[in-house]
Amino acid sequence: MARVSALVVDDAPFIRDLVKKALRSQFPGLQIEEAVNGRKAQQVLSRAAFDLILCDWEMPEMSGLELLQWFRGQPGSEKTPFIMVTSRGDKENVIEAIQAGVSDFIGKPFTNEQLAAKVKKALHRSGKLQVLQGRQAPASGGTAQDSVANLMGGRKPDSGSNSVAASPAAPPEIKPAISETGATDSDTTDVQDRPATQQVRGQAQLRLAGGQFACVVKTLSLRDALVVVRRSEHMPQVFESGVLDLEQDADKSVARINAYVHAVASMEPTMDCEWIKVTLKFVDQDPQKLDYLSRLIASGSAQRHYSPSA
Repeated sequence: MARVSALVVDDAPFIRDLVKKALRSQFPGLQIEEAVNGRKAQQVLSRAAFDLILCDWEMPEMSGLELLQWFRGQPGSEKTPFIMVTSRGDKENVIEAIQAGVSDFIGKPFTNEQLAAKVKKALHRSGKLQVLQGRQAPASGGTAQDSVANLMGGRKPDSGSNSVAASPAAPPEIKPAISETGATDSDTTDVQDRPATQQVRGQAQLRLAGGQFACVVKTLSLRDALVVVRRSEHMPQVFESGVLDLEQDADKSVARINAYVHAVASMEPTMDCEWIKVTLKFVDQDPQKLDYLSRLIASGSAQRHYSPSA
């Protein structure tokens, strides 16, 4: 049987491992290679052909969009599915990727089932699913446009919206505050003796595959964050991948930081506690995101005493 191959491109080892694990479990015969950024992927693609490319958008040296634009300029590349795996859903970015020839989108965070469905559809359209599985796959229509609504929170590119989805409103009593110290798995009382600096009146949102949470950032470092979210039907799960959206009021800039859930704990020692603490470990290696975090940390402060009802 002929080989069917895929190239996974992402600067975060955790995300690459997540994608590879999902692909191997759903498509056992698929041959998988990886690249740590667009520049490395360009080198790999210059010497080998692949039947599928799964690529992150924001990467150092060469972004996913730049790789896509280069790749579509190569002879015979138009038939190869190029799926953008991204936490970005801004209208302008989505349209630019479609114009550059993207085949489909997978929004971060994603489940294994969502990834498998996108890959199966892409391989079916290119005729490689039958080769991989040795049987005829069900017909699956659609193009990259079908994923735009999901990526942009149910709105098409011409809707004029710039957001991924309508963010759940944060409780009015919660005021986001950020510390220049790293988050830990212990209680947040350890920040009480640290000197406070100017507060950052920012917005924060935690996006997981099962839902979105408006949140308070209790502590923040280049490696991790401790956030507080309201308890809901979908509880964050340890090792679940997600995206932390950080916004500054000063310039309305947003950093979308890829992360995974490292720990979950109740704010109070009661079973009916309304608030939970979530420790996130960042997996991004993008210098631009790290620079944004550095600037955000430098201007932030710890919330010395936190009470959801305060």
